[in-house]
Amino acid sequence: MTNAPQIIAKTYDFLMYLIPQVAKFPRSDRYLLGERLEQAVFDVFESLLSACYSRDKIASLQHANIRLEQARYYVRMCKDLKFINLHRYEVISKMMNELGVQLGGWIKQQRGRDAKA
Repeated sequence: MTNAPQIIAKTYDFLMYLIPQVAKFPRSDRYLLGERLEQAVFDVFESLLSACYSRDKIASLQHANIRLEQARYYVRMCKDLKFINLHRYEVISKMMNELGVQLGGWIKQQRGRDAKA
């Protein structure tokens, strides 16, 4: 669980960056695509918090992984629809990739523990 606080802090930082970006979306799109994007990332955050405090971490981590992948597609749509510029897309994508690497490591660590048990 050594990676847990780090990934939670990074997810929090990502949300703090993302929320003001979504607020800049055109009003009509903010409530559909923007809301879905924010909700997906909030679900990732909540699932990671749940994993910290539960015995069976794999289910929460897998849910976080699925929601992170959905968020990736929402971000891509935002870029393609020009709600975010290329620079912000690159920043957001980099942050999401870092989260994905850490999340994948945590999942791998938990699967290794489950295999030993």
